Amino acid sequence: MKTFTFLILLLSGFVTLAQTDEDNVKAVIEKAYVGGIHNGGPVADIRAGFHPSFSMYVLNNDVVKVTSIEEWIGNIEKGRAQNPNASPTKASAKFISAIVTGSSASVTLELYRNDKKIFTDNLLLYKFPEGWRIVAKTFYRHPVS
Repeated sequence: MKTFTFLILLLSGFVTLAQTDEDNVKAVIEKAYVGGIHNGGPVADIRAGFHPSFSMYVLNNDVVKVTSIEEWIGNIEKGRAQNPNASPTKASAKFISAIVTGSSASVTLELYRNDKKIFTDNLLLYKFPEGWRIVAKTFYRHPVS
C-alpha cells in the first residue's frame, strides 16, 4: 500500500509540473498580449512577455511581412498618443490549445471583442531563465460581420 501511495504522489507531482508550465504560458499571454497589447495595458508588461527577437508574420495579398516587437510597440504607443482618452473595448481570449514540451510551447487562441471573434492567433513561446516569453506569432483576422 505504501508503494502504491508513493506512486500516486509521484505521478501527481509530474501532472502538477505540466499544469504549472501551461498555466505560466497562459498567464504570460493574458498579461503581455491580451492585457498589454489589446486592452491598453502597460508597455512594460508587453516587453516582459515578448522576447526582444519576437517576430509577427503578417500575410497580406500573398506577401508575408515580418514585424518586430519594437515596431509593434511603436505603433501601439503612436496610437495611444493620438487617442490618449480612448477606452478600448476589452478583448478576451479563449485558449483552443496549449502544448508545452520542455522549454517550448505552442498556443492557439481566439480573441474576442463584444462577443465577436476577431482573431485566431498562433503563438510560439520559449522558456528562458526569467520565464516564458512569446517569440513568434501568426494570425487570421476574421471578417467583420
